[in-house]
Parts: sequence; C-alpha cells; structure tokens
Amino acid sequence: MRTRAGLGAVVLVVLAAGCTVETDKPEPPLGGPSGGPGGSPAGAAAVAVKIDNVPQARPQTGLDAADVVYAEQVEAGLSRLMAVYASRLPPVIGPVRSARETDLELLRQFDAPVLAFSGAQSKLLPLIADAPLRAVPPDKAPGDAYYRDNARAAPHDLFLRPKALKVTPHAEALESTGFRFGPAPAGGTPETHRTVRFPSARFAFDWVEYEGRWRITMDGERARTPDGKELAASTVVVQYTKVRQSRFHDRSGNISPFTETVGEGSARVLRDGRAFDARWKRASAADGTAFTTPDGKPLPFAKGQVWVVYAQV
Repeated sequence: MRTRAGLGAVVLVVLAAGCTVETDKPEPPLGGPSGGPGGSPAGAAAVAVKIDNVPQARPQTGLDAADVVYAEQVEAGLSRLMAVYASRLPPVIGPVRSARETDLELLRQFDAPVLAFSGAQSKLLPLIADAPLRAVPPDKAPGDAYYRDNARAAPHDLFLRPKALKVTPHAEALESTGFRFGPAPAGGTPETHRTVRFPSARFAFDWVEYEGRWRITMDGERARTPDGKELAASTVVVQYTKVRQSRFHDRSGNISPFTETVGEGSARVLRDGRAFDARWKRASAADGTAFTTPDGKPLPFAKGQVWVVYAQV
C-alpha cells in the first residue's frame, strides 16, 4: 500500500539545534513516486511537522491549522508534538525540532507523508532513510523553507514555511489513519475536564459548551497562538499505550522513550462534552488505528481538529 522513498546517507551535517541530518541523494517529487498517496492528486500528501513543546517554545505557530496533533513523550519525561496537516497549510509552523524513532512507526499510518524536522540522532538516520516517508530537514528543503527567528533563543528558533515545500495538502491523506468522523454514539458520560500527565509534562482539556470544543492547557499554561487565540480541539483521544526505552539517547545520555502505537489497548475519547470508553487496535505499522466502543462498534470523532495524547499504561 505504501511506497518506500529512498533517502540515502552521504553527508552528515550538524545543525545549530544540535542534531544531525543526512543529505545528498536525488529525491522523488514530494508526495511520493506514484504522484500522490491514496489516489490523491499529484504532489499531494499529509505534511507532518515535529514541534517543540517546552515553555520556551510557546506560543507555537501553526498548531491551530493542523488536522491532527499527536502528543508524545520524549527524554526526561517531557513532551513533544507532531502536527499533521492534510486540509491546509498555514504560512508558518514551529518551532521545529528533531525526530524520534516513535515518529517513524506512527507515520506509517499515512501514505507517503512528508516529515519536516530539524534533524535526528545520528544512529537514527538510517531508519529515517529507510522509512516510507519523505524526510525534509533543512538541508533537504528549498532554501527559503526554514528560517531562524532572532527573537527566540536556540534551539527554539527554527521555523518552517511549509508552502515552500511545494506540497499540496489533501484531506484524503487522513483516510489511511483509520479515523472516522460522524455523529456521537449513544452512551458516554458527561465530562468537562480531563488531565493527562507525563513524568515531566501535563495536558489538560476543558469543554467549552458555547464553542463546542475542548480548550487546551499545557504544563498549566493555556495554549494559544502567537496572536492570543486559544487552541482548542473538537475531539481528544487519550490513548493508553506502552512507553519503553529505545536504543537512542540525547547528548546528555537521557534515553529516548519509544511509544508503541502498534497493538491494542484502551482509550478515552472526549467529544461533545462527553467521555467515551474505547478500544484501539492497530494490527501492523502499515495499518491505521481503529477506535471502537467496548462492544466493537466504530467510535467516530467529531468533525474538526483531533488531539491524540499517548498516555503510558
């Protein structure tokens, strides 16, 4: 179903953000050699961007335009975001940070996605090169795609102009995820607040009835755009999964956690001011993730932005 895009490894470059990336083998057009994933128009693909999520990185730019935002655990129990854009691209996204092994398995749900990131640990680079995605770190992107914001301190200063990547977003790129959208199922319990904790980070979601959305708080701070608009999601998925140590670590020796997104387990789906017990199942990395009610019926999401928070079992 998915085509592997060879990336090759010839030159290693050390970025200002403290990560390494590979360069230098001719690339197929963005969107995959077949012209576009899942029958989408030529050049169409989901664009995934790794986004910083420590206090110094906030407010982030472009999160409000994402179709899906994944929150995952990284070193020292902190969090990082993966924003996926399929319907539209905002003018700027960032701050952009480095990729992790978790991202490669997670993104197999999408057909030949584009992955924008600042770099990666050198031993992870061969896995990125072999993954069925199009990796576009700064040295592989057009010269005007990335820039440094002088008002920010490194490494929280790298931003992306996604339209410079010449990728056409297309909503069909979400179909392979297994997500389904529609009216709420029967049942559920009224809920207006939910907190999810990582070892050194936390997310909170508050239902706002008159907006029909869940306002987002990260590490006790209300999440906003640079112009002050509050971030909010139509659906929040708290997906309980195993988080284990990977083979990789950062410069300080902190082991990178690996979030297992293949398998099955429990979840809590928040939509329309109610919480629904759910089961999730993903048979292989090449499959999407199905969310069902406890009796096995599909559990649709509310139309709009989806946040998926990977909570440790």
